[in-house]
Amino acid sequence: MDLATAIRTRRSSAPITDEAPTDDELAGYLRLAAHSPDHASLRPWRLVTLRGSDRDRLGEALVAGFGDEPGTPAAAKTAGKALRAPLLISIVGTPIAHPKVPEWEQIAAVGALVATLQLVLFEAGYTAIWRTGPAVELAPVRDLLGLAGSERLLGWLYVGRTALEGDGPLIEPDVTGKLTSLTTVGQPVR
Repeated sequence: MDLATAIRTRRSSAPITDEAPTDDELAGYLRLAAHSPDHASLRPWRLVTLRGSDRDRLGEALVAGFGDEPGTPAAAKTAGKALRAPLLISIVGTPIAHPKVPEWEQIAAVGALVATLQLVLFEAGYTAIWRTGPAVELAPVRDLLGLAGSERLLGWLYVGRTALEGDGPLIEPDVTGKLTSLTTVGQPVR
C-alpha cells in the first residue's frame, strides 16, 4: 500500500477481532514510527502494552478510579472498556528537561509518533483506535501503569484486526480556509 492510500483509507474502525501484532512485530512497527518528527531526538514517550489479563487489571483500575460499585452493571460496563481490543497500548508522555525543546513540543512529538504508528499498523492490516478521556487522570490507572509524577498518560491505542469489510465511502476532508499565506492573511491559498 502506498503512503497516500494508507493516509486516505486509515480509519478508527470497530469492531475489532481478537488478532493483534506480537510483541516482536510491534517492536518493528515502533522502530518505523520512531522516525516521526522529534526535535533533538528526545523520544519523550514510552508505551505500555496490555494483553490478556492485563486488560482485566486495567478494567479494575478504571472501576476503582471512577468509584463504580464492584459487581454492578455500571462497573461491568466500565471494566469492559479495557476489553474492546486484544491489545491496548498505553501512550505515556515522558517530558525531559531540555533548554531548546519545551514540554509542549515534546507532547507534539508524542502525537506525531502515535499518528505514524497508527499508519504503520494500518499498513500491516490492523486498526489502531486512539482513545482518551478522563480515565487518563485516574490515580489507580496511573499507579497500575507505573507513571511517575511528571509523566502524562495520553490515552490508549486499541489495536486489532478490523472485523469490517470497508467502512463506507471515502470523504475528503474540507480544509477550506485552513491554509492561508501571510501576504493575504485571511485569504485562502488556492
